[in-house]
Amino acid sequence: MNQSILNISLAFLITTNLFLTGCGGSKKVITPSINKNDSIVLDYKHSALKFSGRIDFSSNTSADLIWSGSSIKINFEGESVSALLNDHKDKNYYNLILDNDSIILFNPGIEKQYYTLVSELDEGAHTLEIFKRNEWGSGPTSFYEFKIVGNAKLLPTTPIKKRKIEFYGNSITAGYGNEDLTGDRPDSTFTNNYKSYAAITARHYNAEYSCIAKGGIGVMISWFDFTMPDIYDRFDPKDDSNLWDFSLYTPDVVVVNLFQNDSWLVKKVNSAGFKAKFGDTAPSKEFIMKAYKDFISELRTKYPNADIICALGSMDATKEGSPWPGYIQVATKQLNDPRIYTHFFPYKDTKGHPKEHEHRVMAKSLIKFIDENIEW
Repeated sequence: MNQSILNISLAFLITTNLFLTGCGGSKKVITPSINKNDSIVLDYKHSALKFSGRIDFSSNTSADLIWSGSSIKINFEGESVSALLNDHKDKNYYNLILDNDSIILFNPGIEKQYYTLVSELDEGAHTLEIFKRNEWGSGPTSFYEFKIVGNAKLLPTTPIKKRKIEFYGNSITAGYGNEDLTGDRPDSTFTNNYKSYAAITARHYNAEYSCIAKGGIGVMISWFDFTMPDIYDRFDPKDDSNLWDFSLYTPDVVVVNLFQNDSWLVKKVNSAGFKAKFGDTAPSKEFIMKAYKDFISELRTKYPNADIICALGSMDATKEGSPWPGYIQVATKQLNDPRIYTHFFPYKDTKGHPKEHEHRVMAKSLIKFIDENIEW
């Protein structure tokens, strides 16, 4: 076995023991050595850091990772890497991706302090990426700085990729429960956006990746009191005063996979959410199509040159006989825009949210559609 992989396997066991404590337990922290020669500290503004996703720098003290799939990447030489950070709720989980190969599950704590991410590395070039697995409902994680210790050396930053893709979606796009093979439990350890169809598709095209997703969200109505049109333009979805600057990220392709939650909630006529949105009368198909068309039109104003794929699936909104694909087809046709497409994932016909293998099927379907319809 490669020594680096062996060391990382050991690091995984150590990290699991230190960080995945029981309920109410405190997290222990490995303090990075400061006595070794040739250490380097990189704060959150350092040009050697490669950020992906909608990262919030508005505090002017840290880079806050909020949305699923947000990541930080560095290229370096050194024996170990630590990060100064704190998680606001102690509920976020990250993939630590070493050399684009080994993956370690990492759960930072509430206290602002250093955490050793990887250690005992072989000599030579390394790449480390911190990738947010779960949804923004678990709160942000504030990143302050990296410390590289032991013959430390910065290597050239990973170049910005030529292609850019962005996804707007619900729990399916977030990857909710995709690693829970025995059920559909609401635990962040089972949600891994890295293995979602969205992230898989982005990696296939070696594209920059942005994911704006929230479990339970809809276009007209959600399982809570806001919808995607309410939050799609925010840095922090809970802060309506902190708006995203769309000029910072201009995707070539935008994929919208919404309406699954709407398809359920428009039937719950006695629910408080239904009454707040619709009163006593279910929305007509004209109302539904207009709501969808209005949202896609808003996205078009933000991205006038993007190819927009209006997708749906792979849960029961695309089951045979469902009217929801038809609503999307009519709405997009009314927009009369040759660069707006529809694509419907086949109904998976299994219980719960899509699992890893079902996300791979979705990614294959989307990649085939893009290859056949879009030049980018």
